[in-house]
Amino acid sequence: MAEAHAQEIELLGQTIEYDVRYSPDSTGPRIDIDIHGVSVVLPESDKTQPSDLLKDNAAWVIDKQRTYESYREDIPERSFEAGEEFPFLGKDHELVIEPRSKHEVSDGAIRLRKSAVEQSSVKQVLENFYRSQAREHFVERLDHYAESMSVSYESLELRNQRTRWGSCSTGGTISLNWRLIMAPPEVVDYLVVHELAHLIEQHHGDEFWDVVSNQIPEFGQKAGWLKDNSVRLIFDRNDI
Repeated sequence: MAEAHAQEIELLGQTIEYDVRYSPDSTGPRIDIDIHGVSVVLPESDKTQPSDLLKDNAAWVIDKQRTYESYREDIPERSFEAGEEFPFLGKDHELVIEPRSKHEVSDGAIRLRKSAVEQSSVKQVLENFYRSQAREHFVERLDHYAESMSVSYESLELRNQRTRWGSCSTGGTISLNWRLIMAPPEVVDYLVVHELAHLIEQHHGDEFWDVVSNQIPEFGQKAGWLKDNSVRLIFDRNDI
């Protein structure tokens, strides 16, 4: 996805900073707003003027941005030290650093190998562990639901997208944000099904949501959890 430099626009008397992204996977122009800011996402050949799109949705943009500004106050303060708690599949786990042969999650704790931490940092080792666990868990869930939905995907890519939790390319590559490994399993399942459903229906029409609901009947609750709790899935506020 190509990315432009930050720009500014006046909306209803307020100065809004935004960036523009051109995506080959985008099926239409849209505005993404999250805790990181405002992005206008356009298909690569789309001629929509970002400023026009923002002006046409000015009230919604300002209201949405105000909501996320309040979320910033709830970003976890993390020092990345032993004894601190970090979420893993929806539950808080104590971070333990100890002599051991490998990292693992057990007995309510994320247990990191001490020698690895000494050669790097707690933050980096923990992120690497999250990523490895995310790949293992996501692939298992993708394979499970792909069989259930009678679809096949090409591959999984782990990303740390600023404004999206997942995407599905026209070639069948599923991209999921590794930070989802901190969310409850049922939320992960919803995102997995959501992206696999794009292999059947590209647009978010009624047919698409029918595909999703066949696998996740209460998908609205899962999507709502992600919307309301996305701030809890920020790994480090310095990364924002």
